[in-house]
Amino acid sequence: MAILNISSVICSTTTTTTTSLPKPTLSLYSSQPKNNLTLTESLTKTSLLALVSASIFLVDPAHAFRGGGPYGQEVTRGQDLSGKDFSGKTLIKQDFKTSILRQANFKGAKLLGASFFDSDLTAADLTDADLRGADFSLANLAKANLTNANLEGALTTGNTSFKGAIITGADFTDVPLRDDQKVYLCKVADGVNPTTGNATRETLLCD
Repeated sequence: MAILNISSVICSTTTTTTTSLPKPTLSLYSSQPKNNLTLTESLTKTSLLALVSASIFLVDPAHAFRGGGPYGQEVTRGQDLSGKDFSGKTLIKQDFKTSILRQANFKGAKLLGASFFDSDLTAADLTDADLRGADFSLANLAKANLTNANLEGALTTGNTSFKGAIITGADFTDVPLRDDQKVYLCKVADGVNPTTGNATRETLLCD
């Protein structure tokens, strides 16, 4: 009888232990969707970041910005900006090096210290522009309109061309000019700059 009782106890204990065990299979599968959702969200965020980054780096260089003023950050170096309207803009120290600026409109623009090194400004409108300290080294200003422009301290070293340029009322104070440039400009110089009150011929040191 003792043996039977012990067997019963063992069976009873085994049964109880078996029924109280957790079901890992159900727990494992119940957490699976959460892990998949987290992975999906992560991939979605990564894709969005990639698209944003691509949109930044694929922007047309002519519309990317760099520098100060309304157009200050726009990449204007080495660009074809023919006919572009910059009138009245603040473009202090703007970089236009080697750019094509034929018939571009800079009327009344503030271009202090801007660089037009080796740029093509053929027939550009620079009327009333503030060009103090601007760099026109090797620039082509043929047929450009410099009426009443202030070029005090501007650089014109190298083969800067003013052939056919209109310089009525332009101020060339302290602008280093080659002898041939000076002779040519003095032939067409007239007027008085409305901002500085200086006569164009006097600023060119014409005889």
